[in-house]
Amino acid sequence: MQKEKNLGLGSVIATGVGLIVATSCLLSIGQGASAIGTPFIISMTLACIFNILTALSICELNALMPNLTGGMAQFTLACCGPLITIVTNVGGFLCCQVILGSSEAAMFGNTLSQVLSAIPLPGSAYSICLVLILCLFNLRGVDMFAKIQNIVAYTLIASLIVMGILGYIKINPSAVIQQPAVLSAKAKDIFSLLGLSFFLFIGVEFIVPISSEVKNARKIVPLGMVLSLVIILAMQILITLGFKNYTSWEELSKSTIPHVLYGSALLGKAGTVWMSIVSLLAVVSTVNTIMFGIPQLCYGMAKIDLLPKFFMKKNSKNCPYIGLLLVTLALSVINASGLSSSEKLVFLINTGCVFWIFCYVMLHIDVIILRIRMPNAPRTFKLPLGILVPLIGIVGNLYMIWNIAPDSSNRLIIFAIFAGVSALLAAYAFIWVRIKMKRPLFKALAIKEVMAMDTDLYQIRHYPLLAKKLNIQASPDIEPVNAETNTGTRPELKLI
Repeated sequence: MQKEKNLGLGSVIATGVGLIVATSCLLSIGQGASAIGTPFIISMTLACIFNILTALSICELNALMPNLTGGMAQFTLACCGPLITIVTNVGGFLCCQVILGSSEAAMFGNTLSQVLSAIPLPGSAYSICLVLILCLFNLRGVDMFAKIQNIVAYTLIASLIVMGILGYIKINPSAVIQQPAVLSAKAKDIFSLLGLSFFLFIGVEFIVPISSEVKNARKIVPLGMVLSLVIILAMQILITLGFKNYTSWEELSKSTIPHVLYGSALLGKAGTVWMSIVSLLAVVSTVNTIMFGIPQLCYGMAKIDLLPKFFMKKNSKNCPYIGLLLVTLALSVINASGLSSSEKLVFLINTGCVFWIFCYVMLHIDVIILRIRMPNAPRTFKLPLGILVPLIGIVGNLYMIWNIAPDSSNRLIIFAIFAGVSALLAAYAFIWVRIKMKRPLFKALAIKEVMAMDTDLYQIRHYPLLAKKLNIQASPDIEPVNAETNTGTRPELKLI
């Protein structure tokens, strides 16, 4: 019997909003708005459009290769081969999420250190405590925030929309400040903030894993992705207009928690408490999602031989613990270095964005390759206008990379970090693909092979000793397929 699909448009939007919106996004809004004023709205709108194009490309890829566990890796593996897949996905998703997760944890510490100013602890101490606590919960297989993820997301969005509207209509006239709305309307300055604006919308691809549970996914998933991005854009526009009326651009540029600064100016102590509670919940939810998601991505990539098989090891609570411990260590070390100033946090965010944007470029390229290679393959969702949409997306994403930071010196440092990490990943990928996988570096795998590699059955047949060690077994009440006669029932596999 076919499993009933229970998720509708509301759940899809909640997933998109919940994974995209984070308190570090509010820092980015503050930094962008303080640089050029309300024209930052134009930068955000353009970045939103480019992210919508990426979301649509991802929908077409998912229509060809649905329900896979290794994130976006399978798409590129079927288009560009293992070397490029390892570089883009390990750099674009794994490294990037570690970097951005660190900035989220840092903002958690900054918020607590300000709210609890009477306690003489640095913000990094709170950040590391958060990371360690979430690690312990995930090791026990208890994702304590999963059930409230959507509630937190909608609460955050609703609160920010209300706060933005209150600031725009000047609900507290006595606290309104007089300052120019436009600091710069030059096209060069607006376009230079596209990279920073891009961060406000990344993560919509995490809607894809739930597509198998969505009613009428062909229409609902693309629509939900687009609506998620548009709703977030509307919230950000309102917040920017509220910033203009209640927070000076200079103070905004220096603040690591601009939303709390704005809430205090708008509603006093009540605004401070309101924004602090909501933002802390959002940080916990976001960091927890990252700490849960990265081990799962590593697990999925290990299944298709792109990472070492030890990432598939799980503890008694079914947690892929090696990936979790590694991400916990990385987040703790980065936060121990001291991420207290807005300049450091913005630099960290921009660095992570370059990796993520480059991965989006590869997803657009994947669409073009499969359009050329398999033009007549059935797709439940297909982009209009042929390859024009992914081509526009590629140009826009590359432009955002080139303008990732307004300051040229910071931009060069970010590019150097991106090049250095990519070179290290390429060296690892070269050795891994040639020696371990024993495959050509740039030869794409057939789609049916990639999808087969993602199954437990593939692990049992090709890595029997490892499958036994990991307790991957076929159900005993299922008759196995006879390889010679091709009779019998396909085993239903489970991880015990």
